This record gives sequence, structure tokens and C-alpha cells, in this order.
Amino acid sequence: MAKVEIKAPIVAEISECIKDAQSMVVVDYRGLTVEQDTQLRKSLREAGVAYKVYKNTFITRAIKGTEFESLTEYLEGPTAIAVSKDDATAPARVLAKFAKTAEALEIKAGIVEGTLYDAKGMGNIASIPSREELLSRLLGSFKSPITNFARVINQVAEKGGASACEAAPAEAEAEAPAAEAAETAAE
Repeated sequence: MAKVEIKAPIVAEISECIKDAQSMVVVDYRGLTVEQDTQLRKSLREAGVAYKVYKNTFITRAIKGTEFESLTEYLEGPTAIAVSKDDATAPARVLAKFAKTAEALEIKAGIVEGTLYDAKGMGNIASIPSREELLSRLLGSFKSPITNFARVINQVAEKGGASACEAAPAEAEAEAPAAEAAETAAE
């Protein structure tokens, strides 16, 4: 069996993995213990990120002609890729967080939504909150004024009495008979 026949399925597997991906991060995993590697894989899996170790030549062939091709220059030494199809910042976020406790893990570079970032740039990407967290913050900011308004109305109602809103119609009703009397007198 020719070497090309053996390599083709692996290249196809990588190509399928990066197809429609929003981001891909390339890391050097040298020096990680088995326990650390297991924990890293678990964290990435929970975040919906595919993580796998491949030979650089296979990665190079798979990314050729794709938006990830510019990562080729970072494919030196032991390499693993982390790919996300749903949350563009998830690989960088999980890897950067993990790298704080496992100094052996080194983020080489990555592409997020078509833009190449070096290791420092990936650190900045990692600081971006997840989509769910951003949506939660947005909904919280929408909800806050409504909640505050409801609290004010509730406090006015609890004070029991006429509020400024209720007093205005009562004054208008009192002025109406006076206006009618003035019209009658004028006739």
C-alpha cells in the first residue's frame, strides 16, 4: 500500500474537521503530563472544541487552499489543533485558561473568523467572553431599566396613597365642574 493511500484518510479527517470552522488554534503540547492532557481534552470537549494531535505535514496538506493556510508557518515541532465550529473564541479561551496552570502548553497562533493572530493576539482573543455570556449581559442591560421602573412603581403603591400620577386626574375632575359653572354664568 502506498504512503499516499495511508495519508489521504487522515488529511480528509482534518479537512472535515476544519470545514465550516469559525476558529482554529495551533498549540505545542510538549511537556504536558498525561493527567494535564486528559484535563485539557475534557475542558475543550465541554466547550464544544475539537482537539487532536496530527503530524504537521498532514495539517499542512489539509489547510492548503483554506482560510487556515496562513497557519502553515507555525507548524513546527509537536502540534495539536483546537477547532470550533460554534464559538469562535472558545478554543483560545479554554487553552489560555489552561495554560495559566500548565505552563508547558504553548499557544503558537490561531485564526479566528478569517483573521490570523499570533500567540499574543490569541491571548487578547481569549479575554473575549463567550457568546452566551455576551447575550446574558445584553439581556441584563435591557432588563435593568424595566426592573428599576417596576420597583419605583411598587414603592409608590406601597406608600399607599395618591401618587403624582393619580393626583393629576383628581385635580382635573375638580376643575371640570368649576369650568361648567363659569360657562353657565357667562350665558
